[in-house]
Amino acid sequence: MRKPPGKVDILPEEIGSLATGLPPAEPGTLFVKGSNGGMRVSPDARFNVVFGRCAPDVHVCVGGDDTRVSRQHGIITREHSRWVLYNLGKLAIRFPGSRLVLGGHRAELPVMYTPLFIVSPGQEHLLEVRIAAGQASSGPVDVHELATYDPDDPEAERANAERATPWRLSDQERLVLVCLAQRYLRQEPWPQPLTWAQVADEIGGLRPAENWNWRKAARVVTEVRNRLSPHVGGLREEEIPAPIGNALNHNLIVALLVHTRLRTEDLALIDG
Repeated sequence: MRKPPGKVDILPEEIGSLATGLPPAEPGTLFVKGSNGGMRVSPDARFNVVFGRCAPDVHVCVGGDDTRVSRQHGIITREHSRWVLYNLGKLAIRFPGSRLVLGGHRAELPVMYTPLFIVSPGQEHLLEVRIAAGQASSGPVDVHELATYDPDDPEAERANAERATPWRLSDQERLVLVCLAQRYLRQEPWPQPLTWAQVADEIGGLRPAENWNWRKAARVVTEVRNRLSPHVGGLREEEIPAPIGNALNHNLIVALLVHTRLRTEDLALIDG
């Protein structure tokens, strides 16, 4: 590849993971890293980052030992103040959360750290992407001796009040959601949410005096989805193409699991 212009720098392999921090950079600066190093590109550089298998023909090498990965598998370019990924290869590129960008398609990159995976049969190849936001970090923060964050710890809740408040579940919400999501919590293969009727029947057996029915169970979960929808994608009907099926509840359950608002020990609410 030709020598990059002045607002583009090469990242050496020894820089480490982009997840742990960034060198000083203006907001909007793109960092891309593969197995042998990567690139730093200023937002006004007018420079496209090419990635793929063939090291001499790309700026960032990824999947160098896998012939299923295209020589030039994709590019990342600046469009209308956003960084955009184009998949030029045959293999899909997976975003966190299982979203796939297929060959010939594009996707905007969020202003954050995003691990991308070129999905090859039997293996996945990591391409790290991070876009600098606001005040740039000068490097990783040493948190080795700090206690693990626990969203149920009162001190942690107070320190993260604004972020945590929408995620806080009432006792009733937790009971209904644990029942709805029990297949996920039990680590069953290919889990799906229970039906409203199954949820109501199970909670009704636990709390017969409360007159549970499927409408009451659905109403509780819908309120949680509406509360979290500004913070999580895929929780509104208009965001999901028909047929919707279990997609809304599935997306809600996955978000709650990722944010550790539902845990395996919560099964005691319905198993006890």
